[in-house]
Amino acid sequence: MNKTYILIVEDEDTQRSLLGGLLTKEGYKVKEASNGHTALQTFKENPIDIILLDYKLPDTDGLMLLKQFKELNPEIDVVMITAFGSIENAVDALKAGASEYLTKPIDLDDLLFKLKKIEEKKSLIHENRVLKETLKERLKSESFIYASEKMHDVASLIARVAKTDSTCMIQGESGAGKEVIVRVIHELSERRHQPLVTVNCAAIPETLLESELFGYERGAFTGATQRKIGKFELANRGTLFLDEIGDISPIIQSKLLRAIQEKEIERLGGLHPVKVDVRIIVATNKNLFEEMKEGRFREDLYYRLNVVSIVIPPLRERKEDIPPLMEFFLKRFNDKYKRNVKGFTKEARDMLLKHDYPGNVRELENIIERAIVLSREEYITKADIPTFSDSEKNLPSMEGGMDNVVEAIEKRMIIEALTNNGWIQTKAASQLGISERMLRYKMKKYNITKA
Repeated sequence: MNKTYILIVEDEDTQRSLLGGLLTKEGYKVKEASNGHTALQTFKENPIDIILLDYKLPDTDGLMLLKQFKELNPEIDVVMITAFGSIENAVDALKAGASEYLTKPIDLDDLLFKLKKIEEKKSLIHENRVLKETLKERLKSESFIYASEKMHDVASLIARVAKTDSTCMIQGESGAGKEVIVRVIHELSERRHQPLVTVNCAAIPETLLESELFGYERGAFTGATQRKIGKFELANRGTLFLDEIGDISPIIQSKLLRAIQEKEIERLGGLHPVKVDVRIIVATNKNLFEEMKEGRFREDLYYRLNVVSIVIPPLRERKEDIPPLMEFFLKRFNDKYKRNVKGFTKEARDMLLKHDYPGNVRELENIIERAIVLSREEYITKADIPTFSDSEKNLPSMEGGMDNVVEAIEKRMIIEALTNNGWIQTKAASQLGISERMLRYKMKKYNITKA
């Protein structure tokens, strides 16, 4: 039975009875009132969710009564019923806080549609509150900060999928926050008391990745002097996060598929399979669907991994998240560096809000860390923030053709990424959205070395 409680406020007995009968038949709980006084009393005594309110009543008008309902419960949903042609009344009601309006004679299908719409909105609001409370309780130190509707949709999906053991594929640009999402899923899951093991597939040489994932037995190869437990076994009963999954070789793809299907792995040199109970989450900044169509990624593995797809929008598409992230990073780096920077000047804040962040959240984090380290004032100023337009002003000359221009830009991006990440190649490669092997190749090609 529908648990939604509806109060019908209508002075015409026939109309009130017709609506009450219809809604009761549809499974709603229904209370009725023929005047404003009875309606207010009924509202105070019952857990009403939605009110159907006639604009004209014998002892008051609907607009006045709407305001009284809203004073008692600002979140109550009211559907105002007006006479045909009284659109001005409907507009006044919407301005006063009504959720919807209907004109007489009432189209019953339209009424049910509007009620369903209100219920879905209520459900979404409730889900959002539960999610935020859950995150607040379990992730008090977690940097899962957002204010945008786009990230609320992501958070809502996370809350639902975390309760299951479904394999998840997290997609998004480098620096968008894929690692944070993985930690959130793990912390909200039933596996949260078990290990969360992370493997950056692009950072491990191809020849070593198999042994890292599946382990090996003593004597499996030259130098294997003792058994090594792989990441699958270390993550047993917990969560295994495979980052940059698009960089694994066909051989590893085949073995990963078997591990997922059979829930068992074989150590290198092993004689018997080992059962593992692991929830797998993967992430990539590549378009794996395109990789699959081009034959570089197994189709059967793709669909095994992509049971639930979570796409993180880039920061430039959710700029509402920049202010809370700025405050979060301000506090983090104040604590880290024992500083007391109080905030941002208007000019500095405007600069940060207008920037497009090709490096996403990680770029914003690096900018604020740098600003706090360098700032000599109580507030971060425009001078503490890198001039985003510098790279545009200093574009290389077109002399030598397009290839030279592309190479010059590519070299500069690599140097900036290495500098921003303390010359840690794994992090720089992740920011650039390429594998570490590709980064090393490019560094050699452009003769890039740490000064």
